Amino acid sequence: MPVTNPPSTSRAERKEHTRRALLDGTLALAAERGFGAVSLREVARSAGIVPTAFYRHFASLDALGLMLVDEAILALRTTLRAIRRSPAAADHRQYVNAVFDHVGARRELVGFLVRERHGGSGALHRAIEDGLHRIAAEFAVDLSRFADQDPDTLDIVAELMVSTMADRVAVFLDTAPADAPAVIARTERQMRVILLGMRAWQA
Repeated sequence: MPVTNPPSTSRAERKEHTRRALLDGTLALAAERGFGAVSLREVARSAGIVPTAFYRHFASLDALGLMLVDEAILALRTTLRAIRRSPAAADHRQYVNAVFDHVGARRELVGFLVRERHGGSGALHRAIEDGLHRIAAEFAVDLSRFADQDPDTLDIVAELMVSTMADRVAVFLDTAPADAPAVIARTERQMRVILLGMRAWQA
């Protein structure tokens, strides 16, 4: 669908509007068959511009994909930081529910991360793993406030929690709405088992 801009918008605003349309169009196309199968021509068409105009906004499709990864990781980190500031920060269930609420609100964006984590280009895969590593590092700091463990153990536990959550989000995205509560409940139990194991661990 062509991008339409109000006549009063500035050139910078029109450019940003088109850039957003390219990002959103790519998400929709990638949801159908994966980012690797999406062509630059299709992405340009989704934003109502000619293919050559694409390069006014992104150097390549991979550059656009990396922007989506950054956006997805930042949105998730922002959600988790909000939980961190709440009185219930020590309750792992709050984290689990916050993640799944976020997934429900940003389904296409999170779905992009899940798919490209294993099936994306090398650049996207590395960016996603780096983003998950940053989230795990923040989790390790959180855990240090409630668990008397050495930093290396906290890092291992945080990485395990993030990896498990990422896998469970993938399951959630493929689950019928009626079965979603069961996925969330099982994820809460998995997080609890990981935390109990950490507390029992003797380094």
